[in-house]
Amino acid sequence: METTVFDDKTALGKAAAAKAASYIKTAIAAKGKANIILATGASQFEMLGELVKAEIDWSKVEAFHLDEYVGLPSSHPASFRKYLKERFADKVPSLFKFNYVNADARDLKGELAALGLHLAANPIDVACVGIGENGHLAFNDPPADFETEEPYIVVNLDEACRRQQLGEGWFPSFESVPTQAVSMSIKQIMKSAKIVCTVPDLRKAKAVHDTVSCEVSSKVPASILRTHLACSLMLDEAAASLLPN
Repeated sequence: METTVFDDKTALGKAAAAKAASYIKTAIAAKGKANIILATGASQFEMLGELVKAEIDWSKVEAFHLDEYVGLPSSHPASFRKYLKERFADKVPSLFKFNYVNADARDLKGELAALGLHLAANPIDVACVGIGENGHLAFNDPPADFETEEPYIVVNLDEACRRQQLGEGWFPSFESVPTQAVSMSIKQIMKSAKIVCTVPDLRKAKAVHDTVSCEVSSKVPASILRTHLACSLMLDEAAASLLPN
């Protein structure tokens, strides 16, 4: 895992977007299209803001997203579908397709099965991800399931994860934060040809330290990224503050 530190989150966002854009263009040049994964949350604001400005033929790009709260409508302010539509899809109107996780579907099992089959037919070229305050990857909270082969799984959200969502301002109270979500599984994320992991802010410093320094373990889900052959961990100085010099 290649780790790079930038002065601030603005520089980080620009660099992460540039790296992701380069990988996307390479995939398009090699096979005529690119399949990508996009993460959400406050940590991705700057990166996505820069990525939509990249000179990419978006008509040759198909996107998937990592996770969504079970039962939350897409109109809810905290919905990741709403986030990705407003911050990404609407800003690149020529995008070939965005495959949203409809976690409020009446037949959720059927919805995830169909999405999983489509994902299997479209291997991911570039995954843009982040790391949670509790070390989670997507919504795979510790101890994460490192073994399931299912592309998308329903997970229970731990208290630290739910408090992060509250702290970022997505919900008015802790009680209103959902207790379950649909998440892309660890094994599915790790199948991505390239991974760009963007992590700003001091509140992520311990998770970053544990990801880089602790043994690879389901107790620190993001630590699995160290086993990927082409993962770039991109940090600002605050997020990197607990790492050895």
